[in-house]
Amino acid sequence: MIKPGIPKGTRDFGPVVVRKRNYIFQTIRETFEVFGFQPLETPAMENLSTLTGKYGEEGDKLMFKVLNNGDIYTNAQHAKDNRELVAAITEKALRYDLTIPFARYVVMNQNELALPFKRYQMQPVWRADKPQKGRYREFYQCDADVVGSNSLLNEVELLLIYDTVLTKLNMQGYELRINNRKILFGLAEVIGKTDLLTDITISIDKLDKIGADGVKKELQERGLTDTDITTIEKFLAIDGSSEEKLAQLKDLLHSSETALKGIEELSFVINSGYTSFNTAPIIDVTLARGLNYYTGMIVEVKAPASVKMGSIGGGGRYDDLTGLFGLKGISGVGISFGVDRIYDVLEELKLFPETAQQSTKVLFLNLGEASARTAFGYMMQLRQRGIAAELFHENAKMDKQMKYADKRSIPYVIILGESELQENTMSIKNLTNRQQDKIGAAELLNYAF
Repeated sequence: MIKPGIPKGTRDFGPVVVRKRNYIFQTIRETFEVFGFQPLETPAMENLSTLTGKYGEEGDKLMFKVLNNGDIYTNAQHAKDNRELVAAITEKALRYDLTIPFARYVVMNQNELALPFKRYQMQPVWRADKPQKGRYREFYQCDADVVGSNSLLNEVELLLIYDTVLTKLNMQGYELRINNRKILFGLAEVIGKTDLLTDITISIDKLDKIGADGVKKELQERGLTDTDITTIEKFLAIDGSSEEKLAQLKDLLHSSETALKGIEELSFVINSGYTSFNTAPIIDVTLARGLNYYTGMIVEVKAPASVKMGSIGGGGRYDDLTGLFGLKGISGVGISFGVDRIYDVLEELKLFPETAQQSTKVLFLNLGEASARTAFGYMMQLRQRGIAAELFHENAKMDKQMKYADKRSIPYVIILGESELQENTMSIKNLTNRQQDKIGAAELLNYAF
């Protein structure tokens, strides 16, 4: 007998969990729609050539590749080199994120799209990470992106989407941390190591995981001199208010026009004055987001400090992304929600409302043929009103039926016994406060469930 199981890093979701997750999805989806974004879906698999080289060296290693159909062994035997060997074995991979597939979609459908194109996408992605708390191999992302516009108002609006959703979810204490990749490129310019930009950003992005000494060691291993590292350490030590950080950045990176442009963009986002945030964005110069395609503002959302959880969202500007597929000059900016981590945060902080956990609201007890037949008609009336209702599946002892309602967290049961049928009434019991009302049957549709 085979013992049933599922792959590491994946999960089953029971009814209660699915309802809580749907509460998160609905909150995000409604916000995307209110901000004018349109829905999009792309395939679970993409061509390997579409994904490779877009996420940095580490990202390429974490892709789940899909084996080709047919006689793989025979094809592999005839391979002349490693490139042909890989092609013989796999030509497809599960999508690593939603942004690259979106860029591919834009290029393939460029003649049909009205620019700027604002899309949102809510689908699973797959990464071969080591499973741990808050890190799964299969997980959902919820993305919102704008392509075809250079306006920094898009950055402001995307930050507002984060702010709006997390406020609706009642998640107090989250942080919106922002930086600009132009500033990081300017740092590489100042030390004369633009060819090592990716190495620098990947190391900086690990600061909160490996500490300053770990970053220094990595930078040394990647070929940076002590003088280079001293400048980077000064950069990482920048602190204070937003205005103080901007001033320190200007002072340290004044010789780089690219950095000054990034500082100007960051200043606009922080000081736009178009609206006020419930939680103001924080400039974080250590934020690097080691993905190659970011070119402007980058953002990362941190969970409340009381929860041991990493990022619950992130994104940024990627002016050159569609250029990877031959479509030049199309600017883009986007954000992503990590729904699985958001779920874990809400669960730990007990922030899910009761309404997010309920399914059936009313259970009609089955007290015999006449009771069930009458109850069925009333049940359908409630369903037509949009109230989730059930009739217990069999004529069983009342205690069994009440235990079923309690286990399902159904808040109301309706009793149609002999006396209720004769009087054309019904008894409604609230299982939350244990109060019971007796009403006329005609009053059912006006009852405040």
